[in-house]
Amino acid sequence: MRVSDNRYNRDRQKFDLALRMIRHEARTCTIRTWTGLTDDRIRKLYRSYLQTDRAHPVRRHRGKSPSQVEFFLRNPGTLFEAQTLGSLFFLWELLGLAATRPGRGHVATSIERGALFCTAYETYTALHAPARISFEHAWFLLGALIRADELRFETCGTCGAVVLEDRLAERRNACLQCRDMSRALKSFVPGRAGNFQFDFWDAAPA
Repeated sequence: MRVSDNRYNRDRQKFDLALRMIRHEARTCTIRTWTGLTDDRIRKLYRSYLQTDRAHPVRRHRGKSPSQVEFFLRNPGTLFEAQTLGSLFFLWELLGLAATRPGRGHVATSIERGALFCTAYETYTALHAPARISFEHAWFLLGALIRADELRFETCGTCGAVVLEDRLAERRNACLQCRDMSRALKSFVPGRAGNFQFDFWDAAPA
């Protein structure tokens, strides 16, 4: 294969990934990080292929990207979906370059890994519809898990499930379900109907 053919194929992969991310409403800076395309080229791709698509309108977001891990911890439903997404990152080996020390890791970006990231996010949205976590929040979650300075995966000491924990919070040895079960058992009074309740799914959607 000629050098010109290789360059064409590589550019085509960049454009395809950029359009895929635009459809997920990724910010220009996020697309630039993964593809290496200039901001001007990304805007032209949007105007040429997606701006006039009224059947599938795409919003373009401006401003700062998400940067608060509290978003994933604010209610049990969002935390559960974050754990699903983090598990998919692990499944697609996107966490393979995790930090050797908290705060020292970084996301290795490439066309191939960008495509895997999109696949992981699309799988997540298929499992959770409507999804609480945006593409941009998913990108932030990936970085947070690799840095491991604020969020990390831990094992529940009761059931063995893998759970997402706030590294800066007090260490807990049980997942939400087991803590909920423990509270329910403590409040259970034998012979009294209707007092055995669980609140794990009571949180309103984000």
